[in-house]
Amino acid sequence: MSRIEACPACASRALEPVWRVPSVPVHSCLMVESEAAARAFPRGELDLAFCRTCGFLFNAAFDPTVQHYSPAYEETQAFSPRFLRFLTELCEDQASKYDLRDRLVVEIGCGKGEFLVALAERTGCRGIGIDPGFRPERLASPAAARLTFVRDLYGPAWRRLPPDYLACRHTLEHIGPVSAFVRTVRETVGERPGTVVLFELPDLRRILIEQAFWDLYYEHASYFTAGALARLFRREGFSVHALWRCYDEQYLVLEARPAPGPTAPALPLEEDLAETRALVAAFRTGVAEKLEGLRQRLATWRAAGRRIAIWGSGSKAVAFLAVLGLEAEIAAVVDVNPHKRGRWLAGTGHRILGPDDLAGVRPDVVLVMNPIYLEEIGRDLSARGLAPLLVPMR
Repeated sequence: MSRIEACPACASRALEPVWRVPSVPVHSCLMVESEAAARAFPRGELDLAFCRTCGFLFNAAFDPTVQHYSPAYEETQAFSPRFLRFLTELCEDQASKYDLRDRLVVEIGCGKGEFLVALAERTGCRGIGIDPGFRPERLASPAAARLTFVRDLYGPAWRRLPPDYLACRHTLEHIGPVSAFVRTVRETVGERPGTVVLFELPDLRRILIEQAFWDLYYEHASYFTAGALARLFRREGFSVHALWRCYDEQYLVLEARPAPGPTAPALPLEEDLAETRALVAAFRTGVAEKLEGLRQRLATWRAAGRRIAIWGSGSKAVAFLAVLGLEAEIAAVVDVNPHKRGRWLAGTGHRILGPDDLAGVRPDVVLVMNPIYLEEIGRDLSARGLAPLLVPMR
C-alpha cells in the first residue's frame, strides 16, 4: 500500500515525519495457537507522521487490509480489579449525567461487552453492541434480555441506527480514515439534538511526554491529543461539551452532541496545538536515547544473571519487544486474562503464562507494562511468595 500523503483527520498536506520502525506485528491482541505461527506472524511498517495543521498523528504506512478482527481477538482488561473500578466509575459518571432508562444505547467496538453490560445494569437502558470480537458465551447478566450484540465492524451499513446515546471506547485509534468514520457516526446520530456521543481512547500527550514507544503500534493507526480529537469532532458537525483525561492520564474522554455544522473551540483542553508540536519535536530527538537507556538496563540485568519477565501480554508488550528486538532476553510473559494463557505472543513466540506459572520461573525483575497496575501486580506476586524487582514502564 502506498504511503498516506494527506492528513486523514483534516486533509492537510503539512505533514512531517516523526518515527519509523520498519517491521512490527500487524496485530497485538490476536491469539496465536503455536510458537511457529507467532514467529511467522504478518508484519507491517510503522511510519508515523504528524499533521502540523490539526495536531493529528498517524501511521502513514497503515494498511487496513491486513487487519483481521475476530472472536480470537483478546483485548479485554476486565480481569483487573483496577480496571473494573475505572469502568464502574465511568458508568456512574454517565448515569449521573444522562437519564438512559429504556433508552437505546449503541456501542461501537464493544469488545466483550463489559461497558455496555455495566451501563445497562446501572441505568436500565437497552443496548446494541457492535464488534467482530464479541464472545456471547461470556455474557452473563440480568440485563442480557435488553441487549443485542452483533459480530461486525461498524460502518455505513449501520448508520441508520437510532441511538439515544452512542459510545465508542478504544476503537477510533484503530481506524485509519478517521474523518470518514466520525462522519458516519454523525449520520448515525442524525438530527436528534439530545443524543450524546461518548468517545474514549489513548491520550497522545502522555505518550509523547513519557516517550512511551511501547504505546505506538500497528493496530493503532491514529493518535489524538485532546485538541486534535475535539477539532475532528467539531469539523464533522458535533458540539463538544466535555473533554477530560482519566486513568492516570492515559485516556481521553470526549462527550459531544450533534450540531448543524462545524463548531468553534470552547474548552481549555482544546488549545494544545503549540504544545503538541513541541512534544512531537522532543519525541523525535529523544526516543533514541530512551531506547538506548532501556537496552543498557536490560543488558546489565542479564549480565548479572537476572531473569526478566514482562507482566502484560497486550499491545504494549508486543511493541516493546518488537522495537527493542528482544526474544530470549525475556524469560516469561505473564497475563491475568485466563483466555490468553497457553497462547503465543505475536512476533517473538513467547508462550503467555498465568500468574501461578511464575513460581516455576522465579523472575528477578518484572517489567510492568502499565504502571497503573503496579499495586495489584505487587499483591499478586507477594501472594505467590515472589518478591522480584518491579519496574514500571514510564
